[in-house]
Amino acid sequence: MTDLDAGQKGMAQILAARLWNSRWLLAAGVAAVLIAFAFAGVSAYALVPALLLLLAAAMLPAAGLGQSADGAAAIEAIGLQRLSGEYLAAAVADPLIIFDHAATIVHANAAAFAAFGGIAPGISLPLKFRAPEMQTLLDSVLSGTLASDVVDYTEKLPVERAYRVSASSVGHGTDLYVLVFKDQSETRRIDRMRADFIANASHELRTPLASIAGFIETLRGPARNDPAAREQFLQIMQNQTGRMARLIDDLLSLSRLEMKPYLKPGTEVDLRQTVDSVIDSLAPLARENSVAIERDFAKGPLNVPGDRDELFQVFENLLENACKYGQSGGRVLVSIARGDLDSEPGIDVTIRDFGPGIPEEHIPRITERFYRIDVETSRTQKGTGLGLSIVKHILTRHNARLTIKSEVGKGAAFSVHLPTH
Repeated sequence: MTDLDAGQKGMAQILAARLWNSRWLLAAGVAAVLIAFAFAGVSAYALVPALLLLLAAAMLPAAGLGQSADGAAAIEAIGLQRLSGEYLAAAVADPLIIFDHAATIVHANAAAFAAFGGIAPGISLPLKFRAPEMQTLLDSVLSGTLASDVVDYTEKLPVERAYRVSASSVGHGTDLYVLVFKDQSETRRIDRMRADFIANASHELRTPLASIAGFIETLRGPARNDPAAREQFLQIMQNQTGRMARLIDDLLSLSRLEMKPYLKPGTEVDLRQTVDSVIDSLAPLARENSVAIERDFAKGPLNVPGDRDELFQVFENLLENACKYGQSGGRVLVSIARGDLDSEPGIDVTIRDFGPGIPEEHIPRITERFYRIDVETSRTQKGTGLGLSIVKHILTRHNARLTIKSEVGKGAAFSVHLPTH
């Protein structure tokens, strides 16, 4: 049946429904017209225009409450008849493939072409998807054993993606079936990140706990009556508890940052005053590491919208890292300058050390949680492996960016670009 035939049939159904719903009113009207003309003695031919007008009025849509249920159903039927499977498939955002009883592709939407490529009507699904789980899924649905089924499937090329695939028959007696691929890649990635985070956090806490437990056992045994050993072991235990306390504080900071919504600009932060405060607070650490902190600030007001405490934490973490890991360079340069990054007005704060630098392969991952370039050096410097991750989260809330540049043997520069509006 063509779309035109379907439309004509649907319109006829609507008119018939309207006449049926108005049947009693129409009968009463016809009777009244006949009686009126009979008493007036008018010719029967004069009745025709009146009856036609009455019939036309009966076929008009009912006023007030709108169309009847039958009329609405008829209109819905017309709309569904005009919708083809191709239009319906195109409206689905996930990859969708329609196939027949021979497991041959009948139609695939644009999302399926983009995800899998090389898909066209006439291609055999078992040849396209050779994974055992996909073969089992197709067999179970085509054999009639199950009306619908779901499996997990991983596509390896061009990039690895994980899907939850559902297969089901289309209607009754159509000999058509549909595959829908729900992308689970992001969910799986988040699950892996969560598992890795828990494993790393557990490891970081377990190490000092094991150390403390070992020293307690020693103090209760061989070193019970050894004052020198007792003092040494207690100092180590104090250092380990401090390490755990710092780790817990950083974990809580990350948790709070992730639960907060994005920062709404409003409060102005004076970067000159904030960075000066950070430098003053870390002066003892710089002296301890024999590092001189130099300033190079632009003139005039240096204000940006943001949260002062959070930005203080950003520059504190960056400057602390520069003093610890760039210690061999002997100095750290802190500069503030007005800059235009990609035509976006803002202020750049750069903290540069002149130490050993960071190998290029580590730079893309250095802001990941618990990622360390040198595990032993990091632990010696009392690092938790979370400082730069906290920096990244705070800057994201401020719509700011962190740029890292480094050359082995020449130090590293961490630049923060903060928008001014």
